[in-house]
Amino acid sequence: MTSLGRSDLDVFPLNLGGNVFGWTADEATSFALLDAYVAGGGNFIDTADSYSAWVPGHTGGESETILGAWLAARGRRDDVVLATKVASHPGFRGLAPENVARAADASLARLGTDRLDLYYAHHDDPDVPISDVVGAFSALVDAGKVRQIGISNLSPARIDEWFAATERDGLHRAVALQPKYSLVERGFEADGLRDAAQAHGLGVLPYYALASGFLTGKYRSGLEVDSPRAAGAGAYLDARGERVLAALDDVAAAHGTSVTAVSLAWLRQQPTVVAPIASARTPDQVEDLLASVHLTLGDDELEALRTASTP
Repeated sequence: MTSLGRSDLDVFPLNLGGNVFGWTADEATSFALLDAYVAGGGNFIDTADSYSAWVPGHTGGESETILGAWLAARGRRDDVVLATKVASHPGFRGLAPENVARAADASLARLGTDRLDLYYAHHDDPDVPISDVVGAFSALVDAGKVRQIGISNLSPARIDEWFAATERDGLHRAVALQPKYSLVERGFEADGLRDAAQAHGLGVLPYYALASGFLTGKYRSGLEVDSPRAAGAGAYLDARGERVLAALDDVAAAHGTSVTAVSLAWLRQQPTVVAPIASARTPDQVEDLLASVHLTLGDDELEALRTASTP
């Protein structure tokens, strides 16, 4: 376990993504995924109130509902760190203080718990003064409904404004940042977000860590894969993507492990990163995710992968 930023949360260095619960994984499969993850030592689960509103017939909250059912069935609430988010649910859009408060209560009800260990602002809301947003999250900490605060999809400038408001008004500090970041999506390194994380002591939890499955190695030129994410992964099948896959293959062969494990290990070993977020559709895939935690790449391997992924 490792500390999340400047918080009292001790988390497993692989954050299980709950976006698939109720989408590509039904309730029984979701339970099996969660069981496999905690059996492997995991304790850190990520979801959002909007998951999976994009599925026809869904309204949002499906992932939280399944996760809440699993917590109740297994009696594991005190064994896991729960992270969820507000701003994107069709019924709770934005970061107006009253919306944040109502959305938190709705998430608590779906999850069947009395506290959210980590609560994110999922997206920015430029229509709401940043001091009001920070105040709303801090009030939830004061109320005992939220333990720690996270930020996702905000610009470096807005993150600086967030912390300026925090300091000025004496509010609870955010401790986590969730950006888009992977071996093939490295804008985080140069767009000011990593600098902001370092400046404010934020633990980084990258989403899109496997690039819609491309960094599992199962999407290759000439192969067809039956997956809802195939189109997204296929976007990386260019000359650069082929270089990345070749480098991943070499490192995976040297360690006798999977391309998935190598991709996640590389990300975990980057500055400011605490735990990549990754999801699975089958328990076997969870094993690959867990394997990454026990894999440490050498400096030459880290550099080889970095070089291969440089445009």
